[in-house]
Amino acid sequence: MKIRRDDQVMVIAGKDRGKVGKVTRVEPKKQRVYVEGLNIVKRHERPRQVAGATRAESVGGVIERPGPIHVSNVALLDPKDHKPTRAGLERGEDGRRVRVARRSKQRID
Repeated sequence: MKIRRDDQVMVIAGKDRGKVGKVTRVEPKKQRVYVEGLNIVKRHERPRQVAGATRAESVGGVIERPGPIHVSNVALLDPKDHKPTRAGLERGEDGRRVRVARRSKQRID
């Protein structure tokens, strides 16, 4: 997968199409990414004690959090003009692999 944590991506398919956000989590084996503030799902959780809390607080009810998005439904944003692009790989001066935006040939890393 050429999308990593803290990348800026645009959703290109689904209910949040056209929205932009930052990748918070990546699951390469499942080919899923979690984008901050997008694909919000509601989960009903039972009230329970919070570990390490100073007071006896219980967290429960309907919790909203980002759900997974398949990596094919997001596109990396070009660092130059903030439009969707694909990522390529090139060798840097020191021989290491670096990601490059195909649109503008600029380094992403």
